[in-house]
Amino acid sequence: MLKYIKNFFKPEQNQAPENPAVIQAKPISNNAIRIIVPYWFEGTWVFDDERVNLIKEPFVVGVPEMLDDLVKDIPNAKTGFRLLFSTTAFPQYQRKLVWLREESGGNWYQLENTEMEGWLCPALFKYYQSAPQEIFIKAEAKKRI
Repeated sequence: MLKYIKNFFKPEQNQAPENPAVIQAKPISNNAIRIIVPYWFEGTWVFDDERVNLIKEPFVVGVPEMLDDLVKDIPNAKTGFRLLFSTTAFPQYQRKLVWLREESGGNWYQLENTEMEGWLCPALFKYYQSAPQEIFIKAEAKKRI
């Protein structure tokens, strides 16, 4: 059992080939599941993550359309929603992004079982040491207190 747990959290697992041209930062956390709260700003989805000095970091080139599809059933999603993401499948994940290729310091992903492709900028390396082969995602409404 201990061997299984160690392998489950092994960071090298499920990673794309390293790109030596990209300077890779140490990820902010060893958590298996991460959360950001995207919101609509100036015509696109953005997010803030003060832990890694990202403010109004935009999603670009295909990713806004993926997010539109992901949140279509979340009321008032443009005011903000929770986006959970992980390199390992987790219960009730909605979609999977599959790594395609590196370009311009970022990485292209395809939304599994669709034709949709999107480019994730180098901010990805604030969360992972190298581009993951797969990213499992789930969007949900923000929790009200």
